Amino acid sequence: MKCPWPALRAARAMRDAAAILIEADDPIAPAELAALARHHGWDFAVLGDHRFSLRRSRIEAPHS
Repeated sequence: MKCPWPALRAARAMRDAAAILIEADDPIAPAELAALARHHGWDFAVLGDHRFSLRRSRIEAPHS
């Protein structure tokens, strides 16, 4: 998937999950996914070639 699709799909999946795995080969994806995770207080990890993990790391504050 080309960006912004990996980040958009990750954001949607984050609504109902405690952890997600994303596979994306777009060179921009790691930076966008890391920023998304940071914005929501989630942990971000690179798992290998084009594989990324986002995991809930703390209780999130409600969004207004």
